Amino acid sequence: MGASIAVALCTHNGARFVEEQLRSILDQTRPPQQIVISDDASTDDTLSIATALLARHEESSGHPPLDVIISRNPDALGVALNFEAAMLATSADLVALSDQDDIWRPDRLDRAAREFESRPDLDLVFSNARLVDASGASINRALFEVLEITDADQQLFHEGAGFSLFIKRNFATGATVMFRRRLLDRALPFPSNWLHDEWLGVIAAATGKVDVIDEPLIDYRQHGSNVIGVDFPTLRRKVERVLEPRGERNERLSLQFEQFASRLESVEGLAPPEVVALARVKATFEAERNDLPPSRVRRLSRILAANRHGRYLRLASQGRMDMVRDLLQSHGR
Repeated sequence: MGASIAVALCTHNGARFVEEQLRSILDQTRPPQQIVISDDASTDDTLSIATALLARHEESSGHPPLDVIISRNPDALGVALNFEAAMLATSADLVALSDQDDIWRPDRLDRAAREFESRPDLDLVFSNARLVDASGASINRALFEVLEITDADQQLFHEGAGFSLFIKRNFATGATVMFRRRLLDRALPFPSNWLHDEWLGVIAAATGKVDVIDEPLIDYRQHGSNVIGVDFPTLRRKVERVLEPRGERNERLSLQFEQFASRLESVEGLAPPEVVALARVKATFEAERNDLPPSRVRRLSRILAANRHGRYLRLASQGRMDMVRDLLQSHGR
Protein backbone atom coordinates (compact mmCIF):
# COMPACT_ATOMS: atom_id res chain seq x y z
CA MET A 1 0.00 0.00 0.00
CA GLY A 2 1.29 3.47 -0.88
CA ALA A 3 1.86 6.39 1.43
CA SER A 4 -1.20 8.13 2.82
CA ILE A 5 -1.81 11.69 1.63
CA ALA A 6 -3.37 14.70 3.33
CA VAL A 7 -4.23 18.01 1.68
CA ALA A 8 -3.84 21.16 3.78
CA LEU A 9 -6.13 23.74 2.17
CA CYS A 10 -6.15 27.27 3.55
CA THR A 11 -8.94 29.70 2.78
CA HIS A 12 -9.85 33.33 3.33
CA ASN A 13 -12.78 34.91 1.52
CA GLY A 14 -12.30 32.49 -1.35
CA ALA A 15 -15.93 31.90 -2.37
CA ARG A 16 -15.18 32.91 -5.96
CA PHE A 17 -12.72 30.08 -6.64
CA VAL A 18 -12.78 27.50 -3.83
CA GLU A 19 -15.32 25.13 -5.40
CA GLU A 20 -13.27 24.71 -8.59
CA GLN A 21 -10.12 24.09 -6.60
CA LEU A 22 -11.78 21.63 -4.24
CA ARG A 23 -13.28 19.73 -7.18
CA SER A 24 -9.83 19.36 -8.70
CA ILE A 25 -8.62 17.89 -5.40
CA LEU A 26 -11.53 15.47 -5.12
CA ASP A 27 -11.08 14.37 -8.75
CA GLN A 28 -7.46 13.29 -8.35
CA THR A 29 -6.46 10.01 -9.98
CA ARG A 30 -4.98 9.13 -6.59
CA PRO A 31 -7.40 10.64 -4.06
CA PRO A 32 -6.15 11.92 -0.71
CA GLN A 33 -7.16 10.12 2.46
CA GLN A 34 -7.57 13.40 4.36
CA ILE A 35 -8.48 17.01 3.61
CA VAL A 36 -7.90 19.69 6.23
CA ILE A 37 -9.49 23.08 5.56
CA SER A 38 -8.35 25.91 7.79
CA ASP A 39 -10.36 29.06 7.19
CA ASP A 40 -8.89 32.38 8.24
CA ALA A 41 -11.96 34.29 9.45
CA SER A 42 -13.76 34.44 6.09
CA THR A 43 -16.75 36.75 5.91
CA ASP A 44 -18.15 35.30 2.67
CA ASP A 45 -19.58 31.88 1.72
CA THR A 46 -16.24 30.06 1.44
CA LEU A 47 -16.95 27.47 4.12
CA SER A 48 -20.57 26.84 3.18
CA ILE A 49 -19.53 26.23 -0.45
CA ALA A 50 -16.77 23.85 0.62
CA THR A 51 -18.94 22.02 3.15
CA ALA A 52 -21.77 21.50 0.65
CA LEU A 53 -19.41 20.16 -2.03
CA LEU A 54 -17.75 17.75 0.39
CA ALA A 55 -21.15 16.48 1.54
CA ARG A 56 -22.24 15.83 -2.05
CA HIS A 57 -18.96 14.08 -2.72
CA GLU A 58 -19.39 11.79 0.27
CA GLU A 59 -22.84 10.77 -0.93
CA SER A 60 -21.80 10.01 -4.50
CA SER A 61 -18.19 8.85 -4.21
CA GLY A 62 -17.23 5.24 -4.71
CA HIS A 63 -13.98 5.79 -2.85
CA PRO A 64 -13.35 4.94 0.82
CA PRO A 65 -14.61 7.59 3.26
CA LEU A 66 -12.57 10.77 3.27
CA ASP A 67 -11.33 12.14 6.57
CA VAL A 68 -12.38 15.79 6.50
CA ILE A 69 -11.35 18.32 9.14
CA ILE A 70 -12.72 21.87 8.87
CA SER A 71 -11.78 24.65 11.27
CA ARG A 72 -12.36 28.39 11.29
CA ASN A 73 -10.16 30.96 12.96
CA PRO A 74 -12.42 33.53 14.69
CA ASP A 75 -9.70 36.14 14.11
CA ALA A 76 -7.47 36.14 11.05
CA LEU A 77 -4.04 34.63 11.73
CA GLY A 78 -2.44 35.48 8.41
CA VAL A 79 -1.16 33.13 5.72
CA ALA A 80 1.80 31.51 7.49
CA LEU A 81 0.07 30.82 10.81
CA ASN A 82 -3.07 29.59 9.08
CA PHE A 83 -1.01 27.09 7.11
CA GLU A 84 0.80 26.08 10.29
CA ALA A 85 -2.57 25.30 11.89
CA ALA A 86 -3.68 23.31 8.85
CA MET A 87 -0.47 21.29 8.73
CA LEU A 88 -0.65 20.49 12.44
CA ALA A 89 -4.14 19.07 11.95
CA THR A 90 -2.97 16.56 9.30
CA SER A 91 -2.06 12.99 10.15
CA ALA A 92 -1.04 11.38 6.82
CA ASP A 93 2.46 10.40 5.70
CA LEU A 94 2.58 13.08 3.00
CA VAL A 95 1.08 16.57 3.06
CA ALA A 96 0.23 18.56 -0.06
CA LEU A 97 -0.31 22.28 0.36
CA SER A 98 -3.20 23.95 -1.42
CA ASP A 99 -4.24 27.52 -2.01
CA GLN A 100 -7.94 28.23 -2.41
CA ASP A 101 -7.85 29.62 -5.94
CA ASP A 102 -5.77 27.24 -8.08
CA ILE A 103 -6.67 24.17 -10.15
CA TRP A 104 -4.77 20.90 -9.86
CA ARG A 105 -3.80 18.62 -12.70
CA PRO A 106 -5.60 15.28 -12.14
CA ASP A 107 -2.35 13.43 -11.37
CA ARG A 108 -0.81 16.15 -9.16
CA LEU A 109 -0.92 14.01 -5.99
CA ASP A 110 0.11 10.77 -7.68
CA ARG A 111 3.03 12.34 -9.53
CA ALA A 112 4.46 13.94 -6.40
CA ALA A 113 3.77 10.96 -4.12
CA ARG A 114 5.68 8.62 -6.42
CA GLU A 115 8.81 10.70 -5.86
CA PHE A 116 8.60 10.06 -2.12
CA GLU A 117 7.78 6.38 -2.45
CA SER A 118 10.85 5.79 -4.60
CA ARG A 119 13.15 7.90 -2.38
CA PRO A 120 12.85 7.37 1.38
CA ASP A 121 15.32 10.20 2.08
CA LEU A 122 13.26 12.85 0.26
CA ASP A 123 11.63 15.42 2.56
CA LEU A 124 10.05 17.97 0.22
CA VAL A 125 9.30 18.31 -3.46
CA PHE A 126 7.91 21.25 -5.41
CA SER A 127 6.84 21.54 -9.02
CA ASN A 128 6.42 23.88 -11.91
CA ALA A 129 3.00 25.38 -12.64
CA ARG A 130 1.06 26.83 -15.52
CA LEU A 131 0.12 30.46 -14.92
CA VAL A 132 -3.52 31.23 -15.66
CA ASP A 133 -5.74 34.29 -15.37
CA ALA A 134 -8.83 34.76 -13.24
CA SER A 135 -10.96 32.74 -15.69
CA GLY A 136 -8.49 29.85 -15.76
CA ALA A 137 -7.12 30.65 -19.23
CA SER A 138 -3.41 30.21 -19.79
CA ILE A 139 -1.31 33.38 -19.93
CA ASN A 140 1.39 31.39 -21.74
CA ARG A 141 3.94 31.61 -18.96
CA ALA A 142 5.30 28.92 -16.66
CA LEU A 143 6.05 29.53 -12.99
CA PHE A 144 9.70 28.48 -13.28
CA GLU A 145 10.17 30.90 -16.17
CA VAL A 146 8.83 33.80 -14.10
CA LEU A 147 10.85 32.79 -11.02
CA GLU A 148 13.93 32.36 -13.24
CA ILE A 149 14.56 28.80 -12.09
CA THR A 150 17.04 27.51 -14.65
CA ASP A 151 17.91 24.04 -15.91
CA ALA A 152 21.18 24.37 -13.99
CA ASP A 153 19.26 25.13 -10.77
CA GLN A 154 17.10 22.07 -11.30
CA GLN A 155 20.14 19.89 -11.88
CA LEU A 156 21.60 21.04 -8.55
CA PHE A 157 18.37 20.01 -6.83
CA HIS A 158 18.51 16.60 -8.52
CA GLU A 159 22.11 16.22 -7.31
CA GLY A 160 21.13 16.94 -3.71
CA ALA A 161 22.61 20.44 -3.56
CA GLY A 162 19.36 22.24 -2.78
CA PHE A 163 20.74 24.08 0.23
CA SER A 164 23.25 25.95 -1.94
CA LEU A 165 20.22 27.44 -3.71
CA PHE A 166 17.87 28.02 -0.78
CA ILE A 167 20.59 29.90 1.10
CA LYS A 168 20.30 32.52 -1.66
CA ARG A 169 16.51 32.75 -2.08
CA ASN A 170 13.28 30.81 -1.93
CA PHE A 171 12.55 28.47 -4.84
CA ALA A 172 9.48 26.56 -3.64
CA THR A 173 6.03 28.04 -4.24
CA GLY A 174 3.78 26.67 -1.50
CA ALA A 175 0.87 25.85 -3.82
CA THR A 176 3.09 23.28 -5.58
CA VAL A 177 4.67 21.73 -2.46
CA MET A 178 4.32 18.24 -1.04
CA PHE A 179 6.37 17.19 1.97
CA ARG A 180 6.85 14.28 4.33
CA ARG A 181 4.99 15.10 7.53
CA ARG A 182 8.07 14.24 9.60
CA LEU A 183 9.52 17.54 8.34
CA LEU A 184 7.21 19.37 10.74
CA ASP A 185 9.19 17.98 13.68
CA ARG A 186 12.12 20.07 12.43
CA ALA A 187 10.23 23.07 11.05
CA LEU A 188 7.74 23.98 13.77
CA PRO A 189 7.10 26.50 15.10
CA PHE A 190 7.33 28.82 12.11
CA PRO A 191 9.35 31.95 12.97
CA SER A 192 7.61 35.30 12.71
CA ASN A 193 9.46 36.75 9.73
CA TRP A 194 9.10 33.83 7.34
CA LEU A 195 6.32 32.68 5.03
CA HIS A 196 5.39 29.02 5.44
CA ASP A 197 6.73 27.84 2.06
CA GLU A 198 10.01 29.75 2.42
CA TRP A 199 10.61 28.23 5.84
CA LEU A 200 9.64 24.67 4.90
CA GLY A 201 11.90 24.85 1.86
CA VAL A 202 15.00 26.17 3.61
CA ILE A 203 14.61 23.84 6.61
CA ALA A 204 14.11 20.82 4.35
CA ALA A 205 17.16 21.77 2.28
CA ALA A 206 19.30 22.35 5.40
CA THR A 207 18.30 19.20 7.26
CA GLY A 208 17.36 16.71 4.54
CA LYS A 209 16.63 16.36 0.84
CA VAL A 210 14.62 18.58 -1.52
CA ASP A 211 13.90 18.00 -5.19
CA VAL A 212 11.97 19.58 -8.02
CA ILE A 213 9.52 18.34 -10.65
CA ASP A 214 9.73 20.33 -13.87
CA GLU A 215 6.12 19.62 -14.80
CA PRO A 216 3.18 22.01 -14.38
CA LEU A 217 1.20 20.01 -11.83
CA ILE A 218 -1.16 22.90 -11.07
CA ASP A 219 -2.71 25.90 -12.72
CA TYR A 220 -1.52 28.81 -10.59
CA ARG A 221 -4.19 31.47 -10.83
CA GLN A 222 -3.21 35.14 -11.02
CA HIS A 223 -6.27 37.30 -10.48
CA GLY A 224 -5.08 40.60 -9.05
CA SER A 225 -6.09 39.91 -5.45
CA ASN A 226 -3.75 37.03 -4.65
CA VAL A 227 -2.42 37.13 -1.10
CA ILE A 228 0.84 35.88 -2.59
CA GLY A 229 1.26 35.91 -6.35
CA VAL A 230 4.16 36.13 -8.78
CA ASP A 231 6.16 39.22 -9.68
CA PHE A 232 6.91 39.14 -13.40
CA PRO A 233 10.65 39.84 -13.93
CA THR A 234 10.42 42.44 -16.67
CA LEU A 235 13.41 44.68 -17.39
CA ARG A 236 11.48 47.63 -16.01
CA ARG A 237 10.76 45.76 -12.76
CA LYS A 238 14.41 44.76 -12.40
CA VAL A 239 15.52 48.37 -12.82
CA GLU A 240 12.90 49.48 -10.28
CA ARG A 241 14.27 46.97 -7.76
CA VAL A 242 17.78 48.32 -8.16
CA LEU A 243 16.60 51.91 -7.72
CA GLU A 244 14.05 51.40 -4.92
CA PRO A 245 15.12 52.72 -1.49
CA ARG A 246 16.97 50.46 0.88
CA GLY A 247 15.28 49.52 4.13
CA GLU A 248 12.39 47.10 4.58
CA ARG A 249 13.70 44.29 2.37
CA ASN A 250 17.19 44.42 3.86
CA GLU A 251 15.83 44.44 7.39
CA ARG A 252 13.54 41.50 6.64
CA LEU A 253 16.36 39.39 5.18
CA SER A 254 18.57 40.20 8.17
CA LEU A 255 15.86 39.15 10.63
CA GLN A 256 14.95 36.04 8.64
CA PHE A 257 18.43 34.60 8.45
CA GLU A 258 19.23 35.45 12.04
CA GLN A 259 16.19 33.37 12.98
CA PHE A 260 17.27 30.61 10.62
CA ALA A 261 20.85 30.43 11.87
CA SER A 262 19.71 30.57 15.49
CA ARG A 263 17.26 27.71 14.94
CA LEU A 264 19.93 25.47 13.45
CA GLU A 265 22.38 26.37 16.22
CA SER A 266 19.85 25.80 19.00
CA VAL A 267 19.04 22.17 18.14
CA GLU A 268 22.04 19.89 18.29
CA GLY A 269 22.30 17.61 15.28
CA LEU A 270 19.47 19.30 13.38
CA ALA A 271 21.75 20.03 10.42
CA PRO A 272 25.31 19.09 9.42
CA PRO A 273 28.01 21.35 10.94
CA GLU A 274 28.96 22.83 7.56
CA VAL A 275 25.33 23.80 6.95
CA VAL A 276 25.05 25.43 10.36
CA ALA A 277 28.27 27.34 9.73
CA LEU A 278 27.08 28.57 6.33
CA ALA A 279 23.74 29.65 7.82
CA ARG A 280 25.62 31.83 10.31
CA VAL A 281 27.76 33.32 7.50
CA LYS A 282 24.56 34.11 5.59
CA ALA A 283 23.00 35.75 8.65
CA THR A 284 26.12 37.88 9.15
CA PHE A 285 26.19 38.81 5.46
CA GLU A 286 22.56 39.96 5.48
CA ALA A 287 23.10 41.91 8.71
CA GLU A 288 26.08 43.66 7.14
CA ARG A 289 24.03 44.50 4.02
CA ASN A 290 21.28 45.87 6.24
CA ASP A 291 23.81 48.06 8.06
CA LEU A 292 25.43 49.56 4.97
CA PRO A 293 25.84 53.34 5.48
CA PRO A 294 23.79 55.96 3.64
CA SER A 295 26.86 57.23 1.78
CA ARG A 296 27.47 55.26 -1.41
CA VAL A 297 31.17 56.09 -1.23
CA ARG A 298 31.43 54.55 2.24
CA ARG A 299 29.40 51.54 1.13
CA LEU A 300 31.76 50.67 -1.68
CA SER A 301 34.65 49.37 0.45
CA ARG A 302 32.32 47.12 2.46
CA ILE A 303 30.67 45.75 -0.68
CA LEU A 304 34.04 45.02 -2.27
CA ALA A 305 35.25 43.32 0.92
CA ALA A 306 32.21 41.04 0.96
CA ASN A 307 32.81 40.25 -2.70
CA ARG A 308 36.46 39.34 -2.03
CA HIS A 309 35.21 36.72 0.43
CA GLY A 310 32.86 35.35 -2.24
CA ARG A 311 29.75 36.21 -0.30
CA TYR A 312 27.78 37.88 -3.07
CA LEU A 313 28.40 35.04 -5.49
CA ARG A 314 27.57 32.34 -2.94
CA LEU A 315 24.87 33.98 -0.82
CA ALA A 316 23.07 36.81 -2.64
CA SER A 317 19.89 36.07 -4.57
CA GLN A 318 21.21 37.73 -7.73
CA GLY A 319 24.89 37.00 -7.19
CA ARG A 320 27.23 39.86 -8.05
CA MET A 321 24.33 41.84 -9.53
CA ASP A 322 23.30 42.49 -5.94
CA MET A 323 26.57 44.41 -5.50
CA VAL A 324 25.18 46.97 -7.95
CA ARG A 325 21.86 46.97 -6.12
CA ASP A 326 23.49 47.54 -2.75
CA LEU A 327 25.62 50.34 -4.12
CA LEU A 328 22.99 52.24 -6.11
CA GLN A 329 19.92 52.04 -3.89
CA SER A 330 19.10 55.18 -2.01
CA HIS A 331 18.94 54.97 1.77
CA GLY A 332 15.27 54.85 2.68
CA ARG A 333 15.51 55.17 6.44
